[in-house]
Amino acid sequence: MALFEHPDFDNHEQVAFHHDVQSGLRAIIAVHNTNLGPSLGGCRMWPYASSSDALTDVLRLSKGMSYKAAMANLPQGGGKAVIIGNPRTDKSDGIMQAMGKFVESFGGRYLIAEDSGITVSDVNQMATQTKYASGNQARYSVDGSQPDGNPAPSTSYGVFCGIQAAVAFKFNSDLKNKKVAIQGVGHVGLRLAEHLFKAGAKLYVSDIYEENLLIAQDKYNAEIVDNNSIHSLNVDVYAPCALGGAINQQTVNNIQAPIIAGAANNQLINDDMDRVLFNRNILYVPDYVINAGGIIDIYHQTIENSNNENLRTQLEKIGDTITDVLQHSIANNVPTQQIANKIAEHKFGK
Repeated sequence: MALFEHPDFDNHEQVAFHHDVQSGLRAIIAVHNTNLGPSLGGCRMWPYASSSDALTDVLRLSKGMSYKAAMANLPQGGGKAVIIGNPRTDKSDGIMQAMGKFVESFGGRYLIAEDSGITVSDVNQMATQTKYASGNQARYSVDGSQPDGNPAPSTSYGVFCGIQAAVAFKFNSDLKNKKVAIQGVGHVGLRLAEHLFKAGAKLYVSDIYEENLLIAQDKYNAEIVDNNSIHSLNVDVYAPCALGGAINQQTVNNIQAPIIAGAANNQLINDDMDRVLFNRNILYVPDYVINAGGIIDIYHQTIENSNNENLRTQLEKIGDTITDVLQHSIANNVPTQQIANKIAEHKFGK
């Protein structure tokens, strides 16, 4: 498993593997770029089939965080962590504390937060061993509810604002009666479903777990569909909100939605998909632009003089950024992710 020759190695500043024998922790932390500030990124826990798969994920995710922070105009760099294991069966306080010690060894170059498979309480366990835990001291909330450190409400609201902007750009309309297929109704996807439902959209949902599907069906009148075919539905918006790689060689030609805009990281299996979608006249909203709500939320929690309104205002600017990217894409006849990449790279000095 060669690192420097890995196709997703992008001049990362630091990549470290860690195995804690006592707790059983097996983890990787990748720091992509710190030109704008310390790297910040969530920790994902997932039962990867191999350490090679885990490395691929952490390299791609950490790179995406550099671009995400730059496009959100935050003084932060990009990093990410992954823990190899099933979050429903393998999690323990010992593993979380060992992960905290691993983070501490980076000396502040990497700040950890929650992500798929990791909760705020898990980050609190890490925080017993490191000063560099983030998102676990929440004070502000996008919807006025009691903040608990979970950035999912901000992520979902930012994605909602992004979908609004994309629909307005493509159709010159709002979301009323628009059909939206959400692939993955976890912490972010289910909240996104609520926003879309309230805006009048018709929802189609899928997931590998049943419980949230039933909630979406009951509360938001969503139609449950097969997780392996939801990408091919004849809808207005396809919103990948689970793991990465949803747009790949097997799925791309079956996508009928004229807009792809969702919360998942690394939705394109490779950069070629950006051009394929563009050539098919499918409007792809770059994932690291639309799903920046979480990192914006975590940043605001570190600002003493912020408030709920300031947080909400910056989240709504995601829609403005997306409109700008889409306009540049059309004007220059260049795929959307290429446009966003150039803007971000200029900001963080690649």
